[in-house]
Amino acid sequence: MRICCRIWTVAVIATAYALAPAAARAVKVTECSKVGICYCVNEDLKATIATKVDAFRRTISDQRKAGKAVGYLSIPLTSTGGGNFNVNREVAENAKTAIEKRYGADFVWVLNPTTPDADLSNGTGADYMAMFASVLEGPDGLGDFDFVVFAGPQDFARYFGFDGNADMAKLDAYFDRRAKSDPDFAKAIERGLTKAAFLKYYALRASASVSRGAHDEWNIIRLINERRRADGKLGTGNQIPVFFDGRAAAPAESESPASDGYVGKCAP
Repeated sequence: MRICCRIWTVAVIATAYALAPAAARAVKVTECSKVGICYCVNEDLKATIATKVDAFRRTISDQRKAGKAVGYLSIPLTSTGGGNFNVNREVAENAKTAIEKRYGADFVWVLNPTTPDADLSNGTGADYMAMFASVLEGPDGLGDFDFVVFAGPQDFARYFGFDGNADMAKLDAYFDRRAKSDPDFAKAIERGLTKAAFLKYYALRASASVSRGAHDEWNIIRLINERRRADGKLGTGNQIPVFFDGRAAAPAESESPASDGYVGKCAP
């Protein structure tokens, strides 16, 4: 199982960047996390990222003071391959609600990374991942969450109401309804989203496995757990539990690396 992240209109940003004069382009700098993962980020966003990381940490602390176990949700947002950003954002909120309902909202709180509080103006995938890497690893590099959930096919199936009977027909009808009722969705169709790609994506592909950012998040949690296993006060018994598609990942899964998503230092 290979996994955020968190890209908001990446295609538009990339096109604008390509067309912008060299002098107007943002200065890029390499930022590395405590677990050793590095990203090439927009220098102008560093202060904003630091502010948002601090705010997330305060929220996590407040939830923990309220006696709640704190979880993190990893879910694809990009529109690559037939997906739709707004649909994925709604699936994320649905998944957060389902997790908190399963364990009890008085006992569990889940950070949904699609929250507007995470928005970075003109942020790229690397910028978002630099931010969430800091949030995930916490101030000491040993992690700031009690569990991490990587969204799987069941999370998308629940949102669309799949029941194992002609589920692609349900998607077909959903596509038509949304195209008529949602102007943003209609615009996505005008920009190239096809029903065939939409059906294949959400029936067969949609999960954290197709997200570059989620791949990085998987590796970040894996590295955090390596540090925990080596820590004399924590050890194997205090690793951060990892879930995918509603079930706990086996040791061989959770300790195996995924391919990189947005990882990479700036070119010299």
